Amino acid sequence: MRIAMLSYHTCPLATLGGKEAGGMNVYVRELVRSLGERGIGVDVFTRSQDEHIPHVLHDLGYGNRVVHVPSGPEHPLGKRELPNWITDYVRWITKFSESKGVHYDVIHSHYWLSGEAALLLREEWGTPFIQMFHTLGEMKNQVARSPGEKASPARLESERRLLGEADKIIASTEAELAQFRWLYHQDTDKVEIIEPGVDISRFYPIPADEAREFVGVTDERRIILFVGRIEPLKGLDSLLNAVAMLHRERQHNLHLMVIGGEPDADPDEITAEMSRLKELTDELGLNGQVTFLGRRDQDVLQYYYSAAEIVVMPSHYESFGLVALEAMACGTPVIASETGGLVYLVKDGETGLHVPTAAPEALAEKVRYLLDNDNELRRLGVQAAKHARGFEWGGVADRVIEVYEELAGNRAREGVVRSAGQPR
Repeated sequence: MRIAMLSYHTCPLATLGGKEAGGMNVYVRELVRSLGERGIGVDVFTRSQDEHIPHVLHDLGYGNRVVHVPSGPEHPLGKRELPNWITDYVRWITKFSESKGVHYDVIHSHYWLSGEAALLLREEWGTPFIQMFHTLGEMKNQVARSPGEKASPARLESERRLLGEADKIIASTEAELAQFRWLYHQDTDKVEIIEPGVDISRFYPIPADEAREFVGVTDERRIILFVGRIEPLKGLDSLLNAVAMLHRERQHNLHLMVIGGEPDADPDEITAEMSRLKELTDELGLNGQVTFLGRRDQDVLQYYYSAAEIVVMPSHYESFGLVALEAMACGTPVIASETGGLVYLVKDGETGLHVPTAAPEALAEKVRYLLDNDNELRRLGVQAAKHARGFEWGGVADRVIEVYEELAGNRAREGVVRSAGQPR
C-alpha cells in the first residue's frame, strides 16, 4: 500500500515554533515514521518554500519521501496567496507520480488547503481521500479578537465542502466531532476519532538537574514553559500578565521560557504579535523573568519540558494540543485552557489543571497553587507521564491503517463491480 500525503502549506521537516510550524508538522512527521515501521509507503507532498532545498528528501526513513513541490514562488507565502497555486501543485504531483510509476491507494490530506488539492487529485486518479483539518476556521472565528484573526470566507466554504465530499474524515477528539455538528451542521457518519500520539522513546522524564543544565538554568529559579506558535490565538499575553502578578508578590523566583517565533528578527521582519508581546513584557517589567528563546528543534524539547515545573497552554483554541501531551510524557504537569481538545487531553486534578481562557488572575492562582504545593506538583507529574504512555504513535498508526485499508478495499470492490458490468 502506498499513500499520497498532502501537507500543502507547511513541511513536516520544519523546525517547531515557526510561523506555520506546530502540531500539524509533528503529526505528519511522526505518523509517517510509524507507518513506515509497519511497511506502509508514504510520499508527503509539500509546497517548496526554498529553492536551495532538494525537491525530494528521505529524512523520514523506510523509503518514504518528503517531496517539495515547486508551485508558485519558492519562498514562504501568506495564506491568502496560497490558494492561487493549488492547481500548479496538483499538476506537478500528477507528473511526479507518472514519472516514478507510482500508484497511490489513498490520499491523506491535512488542513483545508491540502483538501482542495485532494479533491482535484481524486478526480484525476479516482483515488479516495481522507481529510484532517487540525484547526477549523469557524472555531477561529468564535475566539477572534480582531478582523485580522478571522478565517477567510474561502476557507469556511472549503471546510464545509470537504466535510461533505471527503471519503473519510479523521477528528482528533470528541470536541472536534461536536464542532462539525455544531458549527458546520454536517452529518458525521464518515468521521473517525483517532487521537494523535507521542513519541515515548523521546519524550520521557529526564532528571531535573540534568535537564536544567542542558537548557542553561542552574540556579534556583522555578521554570514555567510555553511552547507554540506566536500568534494571538495562543493566549501568551494572558500568561505574561499572570507571571507579572506573581512577580509582584515576590514569593516565587519565576522564570518564563517561551519557545516559538523569531524574537531576534530584524524590525522589518518581526511579526506583529511577537513585537506586541515583547512590548508587553517591557511594560510589565518582566525582562528579567521572561526569555524568548525562538524556535527549537523537536529533538531537544524533552529537555525543556523536563526542566520546567509547569507547562502552560493558555490558548483560546486548540484542536488537540500535542505540546500538552509531550509535556505530560516528560512528567511535567500542564495548566491548560478549558478549550477544544485540551479539555479531553489534560485531566483536571489528575494530570494537570484547567483554567478559563483569557483569565490571567485565574491562571496566576493555578500557578501559585502548584508552586506552593510540591507534593501536588509531583503527584500530577507522575500521573501525567503514566497517562501519556497510552498515546504511543504505534497505536495511532494502526488505527489509521485500518481506515486506509477500508477505503482501499472499497475502491477495489467498486472496480470489480464496474468491470463486471462492462461488455467483454
